[in-house]
Amino acid sequence: MDKYAELGMEVAVSQIDGELKKLWEQDDASTNASLMNLVVFTEKEGGLLENSRIINDLTRENACRAILVEINSEADPSIRAWITAHCHLSGGKKSVCCEQISFYLTGRVTGRFRNTVFSHLNSDLPLVFWWQGELSDVFTERLVSVIDRLIVDSSAWQNPKASFSRILESVDDNTKLTVQDLAWTRCWQFRASIAGLFDDSVAQTIIGNIEKVKITHHASDRNTALQILAWLAVQAGWKSTGKLLFETRNGTKIIAEIEASEDSAPISLVEISAGETVVRVSREKDSAHLLREIQSGDYHVSSLSPADPEPSADLVAEQLARGGKNSLFLKILPQFLELI
Repeated sequence: MDKYAELGMEVAVSQIDGELKKLWEQDDASTNASLMNLVVFTEKEGGLLENSRIINDLTRENACRAILVEINSEADPSIRAWITAHCHLSGGKKSVCCEQISFYLTGRVTGRFRNTVFSHLNSDLPLVFWWQGELSDVFTERLVSVIDRLIVDSSAWQNPKASFSRILESVDDNTKLTVQDLAWTRCWQFRASIAGLFDDSVAQTIIGNIEKVKITHHASDRNTALQILAWLAVQAGWKSTGKLLFETRNGTKIIAEIEASEDSAPISLVEISAGETVVRVSREKDSAHLLREIQSGDYHVSSLSPADPEPSADLVAEQLARGGKNSLFLKILPQFLELI
């Protein structure tokens, strides 16, 4: 049995549009729904099948035309294509379906990939491009020029500084491009919790006198920890004075401590302290909640808030639900790259 059978019906590339039309004509009870083009690109062996399962879940809340691509540059040149639809009940009656086109390309594919994807986009809809893994030669200016929202995960990169430099060049050339890093998305609830704690009058008293920041992270999530630190520094107006050293606007020296742990949630602790006052957000491994605390002498308050999801697919779903231009990420990016 063909291992790609779950991708749907295999078709010739030249017949994709015609076969999709037949697919919808066969079922009058289904509604074709699309709010965007969603391209998911991988060079990981077996990624095409994994991503098809992810799309089945994503399309429950995000109507799209999904185009999945897996590339194997080591094999002789070839291309295979499949079409299917992911259908979900709406109101318990009628199926709402999203199209999926899957491509498996081998050999040198830069031009073939671009032309293959571009020719099957729904031209009336925005293009969201989820790039999985390291940037490669397939990532070109011409490709980026048509993307509206680029989703990456810098946690998987060997050289984040070089990769972000390539992306920033693309932002200059494509002003409509929104860049979203899943490493940044992983700390959204932490950032929201920290900001919420500083609404407390006791926490507000230390804003200009912070002496230490401690962040504990899983070994694979250092970029997320550094992005939190960059966010704190930029939003508070701290001046970088050395490796993990800062200075507040009134001259107070700040030491940042970044610790990795294999037995940790992606981020398990963000602790900000000045004298006896500590503002802390923590998370136990596998917990669905964050613990938010302020402690100053006899004063202690605590509360719970939701934790960020961990699977990449859930993080992408959150990004798609929130939308926005992600301007804050671009604002903290220079400080983050300096910390790297």
